[in-house]
Amino acid sequence: MSVSLSTREVLARRIAGEIILSGKPGVTMRKWRELFAVSQLSLSDVMSLSSSVISDYESGRRKSPGAKFIRRFVLALIQIDETKGSRFIREFAKLTSSPSMAIIDLREFPIPVRVEYLRRAINGDIVALKEDGVVKEINGYTVIDSKRAIEALSGSEYIQLFGASSERALIFTNVENCVLPMMIIRVCNLKPRIIIFHKTVPDNETIKLAEYEQIPVIHSTTPSVEQLIKSLRKLYRVALRIKMGRHIRPPPKISA
Repeated sequence: MSVSLSTREVLARRIAGEIILSGKPGVTMRKWRELFAVSQLSLSDVMSLSSSVISDYESGRRKSPGAKFIRRFVLALIQIDETKGSRFIREFAKLTSSPSMAIIDLREFPIPVRVEYLRRAINGDIVALKEDGVVKEINGYTVIDSKRAIEALSGSEYIQLFGASSERALIFTNVENCVLPMMIIRVCNLKPRIIIFHKTVPDNETIKLAEYEQIPVIHSTTPSVEQLIKSLRKLYRVALRIKMGRHIRPPPKISA
């Protein structure tokens, strides 16, 4: 999947706009830097300044950065990502390329994440293949608006749900009938490691289909989609900090 100039521009405007409008621009700068998996030192090298400057902005020791500094900051993040094969930019392109907007959130974890931590983060219970189909780790997740996906995605577009890897959780929200998302899984050549249904309890037919496909199913009772995504992104940030050596191991409980 090639990355167009327009995709870079849209992403750059999104990051810059969020920093400018943020009540805590330093915190927002840090969030985007960590999402790109870029260290303060690497970023400062590309921006040709001391790493302490980045640290001071992120910690609030310096006043809010001006528009020119924010532009340099954003362009440096994108430049670094391009040297790594445009991984983050490609993920962003996947998020914005579907006309149906069926994909609510899509992330690749910086390191494999244990399913048990994912289950705890989203208040989930395993309802299919509790023992025989145990999956230890996943490499990413996709949050999907089930109704929009069923109504608008064509067969060829279903592959967008899998991001950079099928070793992931497909998380279906806005579910009226759990059987219909399972039919999406059945028509795809790619299969996820695990399926999650938000709020709607999978019926017996859904569980049978999942067992036929040998894919474990989790039912999440997180109160809202917003809280679900917040918990997932917190899990992503924990994984990122582990990769960067800030934690020895994930905490036993991750909540929104």
